[in-house]
Amino acid sequence: MTRISGFLIDLGGVVYQGDHLIEGSAQAIEALRAGGIRFRFLTNTTSAPRRSIVAKLAAMGMDIEPQHVFTPAMAARHLITARGLKPHFLVAPALMEDFADLPAGDRPAVVLGDAGDDFTYAALNAAFRLLEDGADFIALAKNRKFAGPDGKPCLDTGAFVAALEYASGREAEVIGKPAPDFFHAACADMGLDAAETAMIGDDAEFDASAAVACGLTGVLVHTGKWAPGAADGLTPAPSMEVKDLRAAVDRLALTLSQEGGSTN
Repeated sequence: MTRISGFLIDLGGVVYQGDHLIEGSAQAIEALRAGGIRFRFLTNTTSAPRRSIVAKLAAMGMDIEPQHVFTPAMAARHLITARGLKPHFLVAPALMEDFADLPAGDRPAVVLGDAGDDFTYAALNAAFRLLEDGADFIALAKNRKFAGPDGKPCLDTGAFVAALEYASGREAEVIGKPAPDFFHAACADMGLDAAETAMIGDDAEFDASAAVACGLTGVLVHTGKWAPGAADGLTPAPSMEVKDLRAAVDRLALTLSQEGGSTN
């Protein structure tokens, strides 16, 4: 295995579950900081703005700088501006602060994230009609499920993306994981290549397997949405499976911390 110099870490199901830190996760992040090891939180969360993610971590006792959190909304904002898009958002109302003050565009686009209870027939049908008229189709994520605050599985954004893809005959452009550009942008922000970076997540397909496909080391943790056999049949397979974030950091970061790292 290539020497690991930095980490991309999923949040929900890896660092915290609901409003509580997962056992050992705070110690794992502290170990990375103490060792001067580079890391970023790479999350497909599209129901909350980056500011509230940072605030949520702070409320649980983990102080994180905003620039250490990568979200699909950030990537989508750049794309919308670069392409001159006129977005129609089907996202959680709270997320709209991450799209404030966008320049006016003239190319229609449907931008879909985790709208939760706002995934009504009327809202989906309005998006469908825009797609029928030729609007671009951008999905902030396409995960199948996530672990809710009670630890039980919940429908994720991918189910609604798939519904609109089926109805419109169009394929969405996915901005978050497993899009290679999303992984690579986070690696580049740390000044690292994919081969030097490990992705740690609880989603066998969209975290671990997708990371391996993009040239990273993909680590699947047995917390959050993980279930026995989650990685069965996936190609490529995760690079490794471990108990939790603390175990992943202990296994992969030990040599790096002894050699000295960088907190970029």
